[in-house]
Amino acid sequence: MYSGACNDASSHHATVVVDSPITMDAVEATSAGHADPERYRSEGELPRVLHADGAPGVDGLVTWLTENEAHVRDLLTRHGALLFRGFDVTEAIEFERIARAIDHDLQNEYLGLSPRIPLTDYVFTASEIPSPFPIPQHNEMSFVANPPRSLFFWCQTAPAAGTGETPLTDMRKVYEDLAPEVRERFETRGVAMVRNYRAPTKKQRPWDITQLKHWVDMFQTTERAVVEEKCAREGFTPVWGDDDSLKLFNSQAAVKAHPKTGEPVWFNHAAVFHTSNGDGELRRVFELRPSVRSFLAKAGGKAFTKAQRLRKEDNLPLHCTYGDGSTIPDSDMEAVRDAIWKNLVVTPWRNGDVLAIDNDSTGHGRMPFYGPRMIAVAWA
Repeated sequence: MYSGACNDASSHHATVVVDSPITMDAVEATSAGHADPERYRSEGELPRVLHADGAPGVDGLVTWLTENEAHVRDLLTRHGALLFRGFDVTEAIEFERIARAIDHDLQNEYLGLSPRIPLTDYVFTASEIPSPFPIPQHNEMSFVANPPRSLFFWCQTAPAAGTGETPLTDMRKVYEDLAPEVRERFETRGVAMVRNYRAPTKKQRPWDITQLKHWVDMFQTTERAVVEEKCAREGFTPVWGDDDSLKLFNSQAAVKAHPKTGEPVWFNHAAVFHTSNGDGELRRVFELRPSVRSFLAKAGGKAFTKAQRLRKEDNLPLHCTYGDGSTIPDSDMEAVRDAIWKNLVVTPWRNGDVLAIDNDSTGHGRMPFYGPRMIAVAWA
């Protein structure tokens, strides 16, 4: 057990003890219970748990983080994620203080996909996507020119046991575990993404969970010139529709080098954008947590995927191909999902938890849930 330099005179304000990580094996006994231990086993220290020794509270944690800034950044790079537990974080502004103590340069321009509600100037609800649907593993805003380097989550209201977790995946291991021929195709061709944003005057269709928010919500402006300027900065090609809708194209490498370690990292949104994701994700959720509810969701995911493929690809809310425009076959995406789920770590939330993620190496997602859950997000 490691006490995070807390015996130093400079660290007397708080004691933060680094404890053993919670991996899938630890979760099985309390939540899933039926998953194939070989398929969903995850070794390593993701996330590394740092818990309060005594009752230092938010002030004590912020002081410790500030006085041990370089050490904390090293831990985050090494482990990919740090879970701070037992510090009685009850307010969004307290979460913001903790996030800012780890990475001073918090941002609030969000060019991602999830609908979010602001809680402070720099803290938002994590996602307003309906709770029965999983969110596939991804690195935050991987498709923008300069994705966040750090991502933070805070649990105000923990979901029911065995639901609503924020799984983590070491995307360095995903790269390593991909079949060489699949990895070569992605590395050689890259990935091209298409997003379709509705016009500001067009209402959300309640039955269509795939429909993206309108572009005014996305870019926080009604001025097309401002949108086009931001698109140029981010490497998006905008195409305006006659109905004031907006289509965005962009292409990117599928793999990037970690900026500090140089390790290759699987770093793209293909698992989110590809039309097979509904079937592929919900099938795996059922395998992890078999129940009547997850069985019906799996069947719905299969039907949803079939329905998506009846539509013209460029008009889908989300779509991706290889960077040269060729189709990414389902078999290649299955290989990607297999590598992701092989390295998936599911940790139950507790009220007051704060999770810090190295976005350059570690992906995250969301398990389905039912009932109360409030998770907030910040990024830098």
